[in-house]
Amino acid sequence: MAVAKKPAAKKPAAKPAAKKPAAKKAAPAKKPAAKKAAPATKAAPVKQAAPAKKPAAKRTPNAAFMKPMNASTTLAAVIGEKPLPRTEITKKVWDYIKKHSLQDPKNKRMINADDKLKAVFGGKKQVSMFEMTKLISNHLS
Repeated sequence: MAVAKKPAAKKPAAKPAAKKPAAKKAAPAKKPAAKKAAPATKAAPVKQAAPAKKPAAKRTPNAAFMKPMNASTTLAAVIGEKPLPRTEITKKVWDYIKKHSLQDPKNKRMINADDKLKAVFGGKKQVSMFEMTKLISNHLS
């Protein structure tokens, strides 16, 4: 019997909620009441968000990026001869560029090559940072 009384109590509560949107159209002061209904619907997705965090808790790196690559002799003159993953090679090239101030001061996306980098970049004096990664990948095996 107690179970039958609870749904009966919920039904009258739903009817006044239905009356509030009608009053909302008539008076703009009732708008906060409509906003209260929206957070109640947001409470349900919070439960769904908790299971989504489980895969994000452990992130495994892509094996292709972590595989040590051998650099050509021209690239090894810039980063060293030790086999490194692609990510580390890119970091070392950027360290070299910043150490020798090879980034164009007006357009920071462009890199001005010195003698060592000119050999890596295929003889080009200036390359964009996006083209640089493509040119570096030609020197990896």
